[in-house]
Amino acid sequence: MRISGFSFVRNAIDLYYPLVESITSILPICDEFVIAAGDSTDGTTGLLRSIASPKVRIIETVWDPKQFVRGASNAIQSNIALDACTGDWAFYLQADEVVHETYLEGLVDTMRTYLPDRRVDGLLFDYVHFYADYDHYQAAHGWYRREVRIVRTGVGVRSWKSAQGFRRDGRKLRVVPAGGEIFHYGWVRPPRQMTRKNLALSMVHVGVDAVRAAATTADRDYDFGRLWGRRRFRGTHPAVMAERIAAKHWEVRAGQSRRQRHDGVGNRVLSILENGVLGFRVGEHRNYVLLPP
Repeated sequence: MRISGFSFVRNAIDLYYPLVESITSILPICDEFVIAAGDSTDGTTGLLRSIASPKVRIIETVWDPKQFVRGASNAIQSNIALDACTGDWAFYLQADEVVHETYLEGLVDTMRTYLPDRRVDGLLFDYVHFYADYDHYQAAHGWYRREVRIVRTGVGVRSWKSAQGFRRDGRKLRVVPAGGEIFHYGWVRPPRQMTRKNLALSMVHVGVDAVRAAATTADRDYDFGRLWGRRRFRGTHPAVMAERIAAKHWEVRAGQSRRQRHDGVGNRVLSILENGVLGFRVGEHRNYVLLPP
């Protein structure tokens, strides 16, 4: 069995993505890691070249602003990397997603178990969404709990919409639990870089001109809101994150000027019901079909 890792990236340094940590978290179980490296202006491609592993294969790309529509450029870039994978399975991580080393052996076993089972298109991971710092994660309504991150190759799987998930010939993938978690650090950044990251994300969804017209707050600290819905993290972070976590140099306090999606009364009521009574998410995002055990 051969395993490929893949991803895409642009300006990871300026936007404070844990890019190296993401790649190296699964590199031990991968036979290769293919990454589409966009035309960065901050030395990101050089950072990728500094990873001391012959497994890392860099495909240099140029992002086309004409594709900055509803996140299409993200899917295009991830498909460039996916198409270059040579493994039986392709393990996708976005540049702010990291896997704990304790899961690696079990993930290999799961991939080996389901490789002959052609019903299975991919493996489904649980998510831990860290928010504002490394000590808290979000458990409020609206934060997706699961997503597909390992897909079978050679069967027509494509990145879907803004590259959050995948489809096969337009239909949802049939999946089984991977038996692991994705540690998502996309909302853990110094407040100024959090603002820039959100502007960059908005740009690939609505276009360069629209973002430039609204980018008057580009040099302001991001307001994380009232920090409602967070829970204290009691576990351990992946070992590859130790240096970055130790270097944290910012403090986040509950904001008042901007209400985030999890702060709203409706979301707060739904969160209380979901976490304490219902046991499931109302209207949960599910871009997959979970096969019965």
